[in-house]
Amino acid sequence: MAESAPGEDRILTLPNLITLVRFLCIPWFLWLLFVQEDRFWAAALLAVLGSTDWVDGYVARHTGQVSNFGKVFDPTVDRLLLIVGVLAIIIDGSVPLWLGIVVVAREVILSVFIVVIMSMGAERMDVTWFGKAGTFGFMVAFPAFLAANDADLSDFWTTIFEIVAWGAVIPGLVFSFIAFFGYFPRGMKALRAGREARHPTAEAI
Repeated sequence: MAESAPGEDRILTLPNLITLVRFLCIPWFLWLLFVQEDRFWAAALLAVLGSTDWVDGYVARHTGQVSNFGKVFDPTVDRLLLIVGVLAIIIDGSVPLWLGIVVVAREVILSVFIVVIMSMGAERMDVTWFGKAGTFGFMVAFPAFLAANDADLSDFWTTIFEIVAWGAVIPGLVFSFIAFFGYFPRGMKALRAGREARHPTAEAI
């Protein structure tokens, strides 16, 4: 098994701290939505958290602080943020139920699949461009759906947010499902590669 490059086993890094802050903001989002009942500011926070999912990776690459922990922690927080955010907005009733269920089901199925193959020895898989594009679309659309249902906003802004929401969620669905169906063959390939790396002298099955 190849040794990690110097520094890759670190946990206490600036990028991981940024990811941790994003993770700790999830309860704040839930508090704004369900306790304060402030859809607009809950939507604004969720949009900021979603739109900054590239920051920790950018900092890691440009400061030489890429870590094995961060490679797992960052996409895990991204997926958790999306699942929790969408579920909360479904409960709030600010998004069509069928749409929320499709997005959450896709994320849960994919998460379970990745956990299973990783537990079986698969190599880590990087997020694809389609996956990133789909997630970005969702993280624009769902805050917009939420903001569009804020009773304190004028009809003009409600209409604007609805247009933004549908304009982002449709390509988001397309990209996310291209990535979704691509993960399964990639996952099986990663599983074979991981097993072969652990047993290099074994004959391929």
